[in-house]
Amino acid sequence: MAEHGDEIDPRESITEKIHRDDSSSSSSDSDSEKKMKRHDDDVKKKHDASSPSSMKAKIYRLFGREKPVHKVFGGGKPADVFLWRNKKISASVLGGATAVWVFFELLEYHLLTLVCHVLILAFAVLFLWSNASKFINKSPPRIPEVRIPEDKYLQIAAGLRNEINLALDSLRDIASGRDLKKFLGVVFGLWVLSIVGSWCNFLTLFYIGFVLLHTIPVLYEKYENQIDAFAEKAMIEIKKQYAVFDAKVVSKIPRGPLKEKKG
Repeated sequence: MAEHGDEIDPRESITEKIHRDDSSSSSSDSDSEKKMKRHDDDVKKKHDASSPSSMKAKIYRLFGREKPVHKVFGGGKPADVFLWRNKKISASVLGGATAVWVFFELLEYHLLTLVCHVLILAFAVLFLWSNASKFINKSPPRIPEVRIPEDKYLQIAAGLRNEINLALDSLRDIASGRDLKKFLGVVFGLWVLSIVGSWCNFLTLFYIGFVLLHTIPVLYEKYENQIDAFAEKAMIEIKKQYAVFDAKVVSKIPRGPLKEKKG
């Protein structure tokens, strides 16, 4: 009787086996559901990335700009002056440049004459002040000393050296003709600049550039979206015309090998 009581009922073993299979199948189903959910989430993320709302964030910017205009100009005091953040300082700088241009260009004042007149006036004021201080019981004028730390000189020299090296590398890269589009653009720009230089002298050309630097950036920042939309259409048209010019002219220009063959 004891041996018979210890025997396992085959129906109970079958039932336990079915429960184990059901639990394993349910766990596998939950794993598959998790995988499907992850897949759906990935597909949704890809769809959201390619949606129009995300494409709007990648609006065409002039010259491939990704930073705000203020950051493009360095984000410091020069940027504040160019973008008229402080209108008094910007107006003073532009007014000073205009006064210099009027002196030398319209009044035909020469630089050496102006320097000599300023020095004569300064010497006369110092002479009168030094001699009058004895009678009015005031201390004579003190000429301040200019003191610049040596580290500043080294930093300026290092920065200037890096900029010169970068400019020389760029010139060498353009002159090599590897990028024919850039080469032709630089040649065309220099040709236009030579024509403009024949119309006016260097001072007037510098003043025009100075005025444009104080007007174009602030106008561009104000009408940024309209200008970028127009520039995008213009760039597409320029690329079409260049493709035609490249097919008819540039592609027919013989070029030497860019890299030497290793023997």
